[in-house]
Amino acid sequence: MSFPAPRKLPWLLLISVVVIVADRVTKNVVASHVPLGDGILVIPGFLRITHWLNEGAAFSLFADSASPNAVRWGLIGFSALAAIAVLIALIRLGSRFTLATVALALVLGGALGNLHDRVVYGSVVDFIEVHIFGYHWPDFNVADSSIVVGACLLLLDSLLPRKSSEPTPPPKANS
Repeated sequence: MSFPAPRKLPWLLLISVVVIVADRVTKNVVASHVPLGDGILVIPGFLRITHWLNEGAAFSLFADSASPNAVRWGLIGFSALAAIAVLIALIRLGSRFTLATVALALVLGGALGNLHDRVVYGSVVDFIEVHIFGYHWPDFNVADSSIVVGACLLLLDSLLPRKSSEPTPPPKANS
């Protein structure tokens, strides 16, 4: 009698939950310990912990829109649809751990973390400020990081060669 292979979906969803919890905890700590618009220097010339509210999309796109309420609800709708699509993909692929399924779990956790903020608060708390060689990267958070890492892993997975599902025939003997 053969038993079906145990699904890895619960473990993959746990990755998403860990991202959501880490995102909520870090945003709450920053919001309660760093005044809005202020920052704490961590590594001079490289890293600060700041406290900003991002009412727009990534890199504060649409933050200065003439219709902030339309932007907010548009971003909520887009984020919800994206999270549903990623969840469906994760459910379909969730029978094993692969680079793609771990990536999807990270993207799902990040999307839900920022979606929570947009629905509950109307904006997202960004707090990680990085400077590299004089370049100031737009402030971001744990959810953003999770989405970017997940997207990079998906890109990497798409570039890796696929293993053939058919067995390789043995080489023919020369006569």
